Amino acid sequence: MEPEPVSAASESPIEISIILPAFQEEQGIPPLLMQIGAVMAKMRRPYEILVIDDGSTDGTAAKAREAGARVISHPYNIGNGAAVKTGIREARGRVIVMMDADGQHDPADIPRLLEKLGSHDMVVGARTRESETSLHRDLANRVYNWFASYICNRKIDDLTSGFRAIKAGAARAFLYLLPNTYSYPTTLTLAIVRSGRSLKYVPVKTSRRVGRSKIRLIRDGTRFFFIILKIATLFSPMKVFLPVSALMFLTGVGYGLIRIFYLDTRYGPTSAMLMTMAVVVFMVGLVSEQVAQMRFDRSEALRGPHRGE
Repeated sequence: MEPEPVSAASESPIEISIILPAFQEEQGIPPLLMQIGAVMAKMRRPYEILVIDDGSTDGTAAKAREAGARVISHPYNIGNGAAVKTGIREARGRVIVMMDADGQHDPADIPRLLEKLGSHDMVVGARTRESETSLHRDLANRVYNWFASYICNRKIDDLTSGFRAIKAGAARAFLYLLPNTYSYPTTLTLAIVRSGRSLKYVPVKTSRRVGRSKIRLIRDGTRFFFIILKIATLFSPMKVFLPVSALMFLTGVGYGLIRIFYLDTRYGPTSAMLMTMAVVVFMVGLVSEQVAQMRFDRSEALRGPHRGE
């Protein structure tokens, strides 16, 4: 007996596009697609499921097609973020739902995310303490969340969650910023918040993934950190340059005072160099802030008055 298709085809225009980036997910993709189909059938809203096969060598693409999903295959493994970008480009819905294809996210939470999306540009499923996650990732995520909260001037509950719903226009506005790696949730979250768009977190419980994890703690963790710095300098440069400048200036002044009052000598060239460099770093940050604002104003003007619908 043929499996029932999970995508609602197009008697009416598609409202929701569900993007599943997949690499070597032959084992987990069929049951996940069945669960998504059951949930979406109850919502009675036109939808599609896009499985972006990122160069899998197993039966991921074939299994997804058998289940009725729309499958787009990369010729080789480019990266999780690249698969998401392909999905965003190909999505036909006004709303995009992104979720992992490894079984971590519960499709039953999709309606909860979509419910909040009407008044927000993006809704993210924030993992609760009941989620089945490893200790080292929990600790790393706390550090990322704290730093991102500082950059954004608002509390970031889960910076790296890949389970989110977003208006298609808002997703495409920042498509060029998204990396080809697992860091795309980090980039998208910071870009949405720093550009003045609205973000909502909905608590969700995640399960252990089906199969082996493809994220490497040191490699991808370091990349996440630099992604945060990159987006910070794109949207709020002074959040990075000002603390560095202040630290250099205070170090120079402090070292100079120690030499004068405790070593009974002149403040020395090192102190002068540190204070001079602090002024230079501050001025670079100030110019970067102006450039970032001009760039943002220009991109907003090009997109016009309609945001993310």
